[in-house]
Amino acid sequence: MKKISILIPCFNEEKSLPFLYPELVKLMDGNSQYEWELMFVNDGSRDGTLEVLQQLRQKDQRVNYVDLSRNFGKENAMLAGFDYVTGNCMVIIDADLQHPPTLIPEMIKLWEQGYDDVYAKRKSRGKESWLRKRLSLEFYKILQRSSRFEVLKNVGDFRLLDRCCINALKQLRESERYTKGMYSWIGFKKKEIEFEQGDRVAGESSWSYRQLFSFAIDGITSFTTAPLRISTIIGFIVSVCAFLYMIYVFFKAVLFGDPVQGYPTLVILILFLGGIQMLSLGIIGEYIGRIYNETKNRPDYIVREFNNQRVYQPLHD
Repeated sequence: MKKISILIPCFNEEKSLPFLYPELVKLMDGNSQYEWELMFVNDGSRDGTLEVLQQLRQKDQRVNYVDLSRNFGKENAMLAGFDYVTGNCMVIIDADLQHPPTLIPEMIKLWEQGYDDVYAKRKSRGKESWLRKRLSLEFYKILQRSSRFEVLKNVGDFRLLDRCCINALKQLRESERYTKGMYSWIGFKKKEIEFEQGDRVAGESSWSYRQLFSFAIDGITSFTTAPLRISTIIGFIVSVCAFLYMIYVFFKAVLFGDPVQGYPTLVILILFLGGIQMLSLGIIGEYIGRIYNETKNRPDYIVREFNNQRVYQPLHD
């Protein structure tokens, strides 16, 4: 019998879990030809999420949970799930029911047909604000144009991954993670299905605009060096323009003299060149910061508890 794991990262989802669990039970009971595993990863929640997971584990042995020692972020929480799931395939789903569990049987059907990565593409983005939708679409455009491989637009973490994909993702242990890009980077046979994203059944999104901006920077710097190349090109163009302007000033002084003029132009040029230099240093600094974090070689997460048993070392191959 094939085993299917469902991975659910959780951060302050105490109110959502009572709505999600019955839907997953309905899914599992309606597809008894498979063995099921629910893998919840508690990413340092500050509400009663852990207590709810402990109660679910007591009444249903199909429920497993990993309790991280603090909030490591969704990317690292998913990596913990990759390390702990034991199924032949895995479905990643959010705890707030924005990803409908009713779509999972269709994913499984396509997986049985031989697809390794069945990803769900949003037809719409629910009740997100216009600004948030616009910024998200622009981010994907920038990332798509600057990457050497296709990064799928309007596609999140809601997908089914075969064991071969899970094992490939487990090998990618970088600390600055952008899993949406990793899905594309590892390759394998992919298939798209579309769905209408729902609204949160309870609670509020923990993603602020500042966090989304930081996430976008991580995505760009993790999968492309285009910003460094752009910085080099701008520096080259500015240098050529400055050299040409220097020749112009030189011949103007030789042919027509050099009266004391051009103070505003000089100030503008100094500020412009200084701004270009600071921008270039900032871009370089982003990449150096990521190199610094990688060289520490710290674990991507630390597990405090797994199924009511204390754990002190991260589990990975």
